[in-house]
Amino acid sequence: MSTPDFSCVITAAEGGEDALAASVESVLDQSLRAVEALVVLPAGAPAALRAAAGSLAGRSPDRVRLLDPGADSVAALRNTGLEAARGTYVLVLDRGERLQQHACRNLWEAGERTRADLVAGRWTRLTGDGTKEREPSWQHTLFPGSRTVGRFAEAPELAVHDALVTGFCLRREALERHALRYDEDLTHSGIPFGPLAASVVGRIALVRRRIVTGRAVPDAGRDLAGLVEAHRRVCHVLVAQGLADLREERDRAFLLDHLVPLVRGFPERPAAERDRIAATAARVLTGCVPEPVLLTLPPVERVGVRLLERGDADGVLTAAYALRRRGTVAAPLVTGDDGRTYWAGGPDPVLDVTELGHRYRAFGELKLMNRLTRYEAEGRRVLLEGRLVLPAHTGPDPEGPLTAHLEFRVRDGSRTFRAPVDALRPDATGIGWSVRADLTRLLRPFGPRDTVWDVRMVVEDGRTRSVSDLFAAHDLVGPADRSPARPRLGRATGDTWQPYITLRDHLALRLEARRRPARTARGLVHYATHFRPARRARLLLRGLRKRLDGLHARGFKTSVYRSWLLRLPVRKGSVVFESHMGTCYGDSPRAVHEEVRARGLPLRCVWSYADSPAGFPADARLVRRWSWRYLWALARAEYWVDNQGFPVHLDKPSGTSYLQTWHGSAYKRMGFDETRVRMQNAPQRERLQRAVHRFDHFLVRSGHDERTLARAYRLPEATLLRTGYPRNDVLLAARARDESEGRLPRPALAAELGLPDHRKVVLYAPTFRGGPGKRKRQRLLLDAARFAERFGDRYTLLVRAHYLEAASLPACPPGTVVDVSRHHDVSELLALADVLVTDYSSIMFDYALLDRPIVLFAPDLDAYAAERGSYFDLREKAPGPVTATEEELFAVLSRLKTADTGFQERRAAFAEEFGAYDRGDAARAVVDTVFARHVVPSRTARTGEARR
Repeated sequence: MSTPDFSCVITAAEGGEDALAASVESVLDQSLRAVEALVVLPAGAPAALRAAAGSLAGRSPDRVRLLDPGADSVAALRNTGLEAARGTYVLVLDRGERLQQHACRNLWEAGERTRADLVAGRWTRLTGDGTKEREPSWQHTLFPGSRTVGRFAEAPELAVHDALVTGFCLRREALERHALRYDEDLTHSGIPFGPLAASVVGRIALVRRRIVTGRAVPDAGRDLAGLVEAHRRVCHVLVAQGLADLREERDRAFLLDHLVPLVRGFPERPAAERDRIAATAARVLTGCVPEPVLLTLPPVERVGVRLLERGDADGVLTAAYALRRRGTVAAPLVTGDDGRTYWAGGPDPVLDVTELGHRYRAFGELKLMNRLTRYEAEGRRVLLEGRLVLPAHTGPDPEGPLTAHLEFRVRDGSRTFRAPVDALRPDATGIGWSVRADLTRLLRPFGPRDTVWDVRMVVEDGRTRSVSDLFAAHDLVGPADRSPARPRLGRATGDTWQPYITLRDHLALRLEARRRPARTARGLVHYATHFRPARRARLLLRGLRKRLDGLHARGFKTSVYRSWLLRLPVRKGSVVFESHMGTCYGDSPRAVHEEVRARGLPLRCVWSYADSPAGFPADARLVRRWSWRYLWALARAEYWVDNQGFPVHLDKPSGTSYLQTWHGSAYKRMGFDETRVRMQNAPQRERLQRAVHRFDHFLVRSGHDERTLARAYRLPEATLLRTGYPRNDVLLAARARDESEGRLPRPALAAELGLPDHRKVVLYAPTFRGGPGKRKRQRLLLDAARFAERFGDRYTLLVRAHYLEAASLPACPPGTVVDVSRHHDVSELLALADVLVTDYSSIMFDYALLDRPIVLFAPDLDAYAAERGSYFDLREKAPGPVTATEEELFAVLSRLKTADTGFQERRAAFAEEFGAYDRGDAARAVVDTVFARHVVPSRTARTGEARR
């Protein structure tokens, strides 16, 4: 081969024949053909490795070269490869790494186009057991697109994380010009080499394409001292380049990328290795972990790193359990003189875990770590000892009878066996315990299906019950701890109990076949269930099950509905109500239903529910959404009433009248005004149009709705009912009550939620930020814990997530933050709230009718408006202050009365513009119009149109 475009240096290692073959073959399979592989063998390489390398070189002698420098260190082997390289560009692959098929071509084209000396791309690494791969999360921000920078200082994030450990190439001219070599005195020499090269070469090109896969999972415990030294050298590079301000970011990334995973993996390591790593950490981490950087980590992460820095192996193991089981109290907690909560060993700002909120939960509510410290098997009997952690602020009732027992529960089942705890030794920080049990006699499984049993402990004090798994390091139990088993179906189904520690770090027992009768029986069962007739029978059963499942599929139900159910006659007086796709009993459909019920109209009401019927009216017939009963009810109903949309694939029967109450006025663009809808293909847009053409009545509450919603959904004029929203009748009644009687006493809901009269109520109700899909749990933009800390003595924060989402709330002092996302009717919450905090939700249009303060918390207002589009400038028409940061929001809330004074006239104008048709009698007007033939004439009221 003449001068190749690429030289790929591959270091071989003992026992890595398959990995070497994978790396070399990925080089030979490149779409850019002028690529050579340089395989560098270590000194004393075993015969198997030499044979594998020789075979690869023999297959492609002109493209694979073998180098045997007689060196041992990886850095020396790589330097040998760099010196022997002949290509225009040089790339180094670590053990087992593979190039993507077009990797060299993508790097070469970027280098030639930009004349860059260094070209870097994305890479993936193995995770878990090594069967899956994923990119480091920080690569998404590093490679938002391909780009070129003139010098390293323009892309310093390359050195914040270990981005240049693989997946990059260097122009050989630059390599030789700057005499770049790996540090042979350093085990982790690949970490500083990339940043050093980037700092001295000229132009750098970043390619968004993936270059390398198969990078090994980094093991910080293998040579922690070398890893720390490599980190220090990268920091020296940053300082030398005048980027000392990035040192803090680099330190934080080092903690999160290396030390925190090291802590998290402690339970999987043997005790001797844990002690070795802790001793090394105490020696090398001193001065390497700046406290200001450490304080930026989440609480448990920083605790684990601090204990590692101290060399406390047992403490690190405890922190690891807390990391692997979020929300678990893994160590005794103490309260300092400042009222803060500290991990055992405090007070120390790094050990401050107040924000975890453990102190706000009682004994029975906390997830406590129950650490198994001893497991010994002596024939049929076993001895278990452990300790249950107790925080200082709570525990079992000292006056009550303290008892405990172990539960052995079959996995994925309900069968349970119990063993009483023989001894309980409570003290200030926990409860020591021990159990001796005849395991063979106690556990009597059937045998074939109940082979795995989880163990947990239940502690009771007469009133409170605490349940905890038995945590243990993975090396606590082993083959020597086996016990004989006696299944009910005989020992041919299993004869030995083998204890083991699960991937979630708790004790479990597995029924095994160790002796010949049981092994023979299991072999026969395996043969009987796997030989050809049995396999065919399983396939037939699988096919039958699939056909049966198909009877419950929505596609099949839709075809039956259209072909058969729509032929059924309409049942006069039957009404199907649905609110927010069956997720709640609320909104305008509820108001209409309650008006119908209050007036005693002869209508047969049916409500649909999505998940649970809890909270829905007992006097109505309830049907689960998409069930056969639901389809039957829709096909036979004379009226459909909902606020979101019945399933788009279900046609409306010819004799049915559809009332669409809708769910709010529009700030963001809707329907055919949405960019997402405009980008859809013709069949998708036609499906939406057919869905809205089912509406016979559509409620609007202002001229704004007519100009936006009605036009966006292309609704005929005849379908519009200008009555306002029935759900808002209670708000107008509440406002009238405020003006005549005042705010107190509060509605009954306040007592149900435990809200004291001396605190004002702030309702936080953000808008939906996702797209079509399943319900998701979202992180709120507002930090509820910070709110509680700042205003807990003045306000109670009610959090109402969108019905398509769920909120993740931190633990806060009792009475300061309450999740009301599951409350059925938001109108009741609005009537209760003293202040509304929202962003772009249509809830602001309704709340304005109460003439109470509104604060808009919109950190991403410009980005949201650009992405979703809007019908007006929110800052111009906002009914209250528009805040972009938490500090601005908190400043407004701290002086709410003063801040609201300047917005009273704007709020009144806002309510008049967007709620002109809301007069307080919308439910009556809607019932009189839609259900006119069922209304007694003498009781008929004027419609909203007539009132105008």
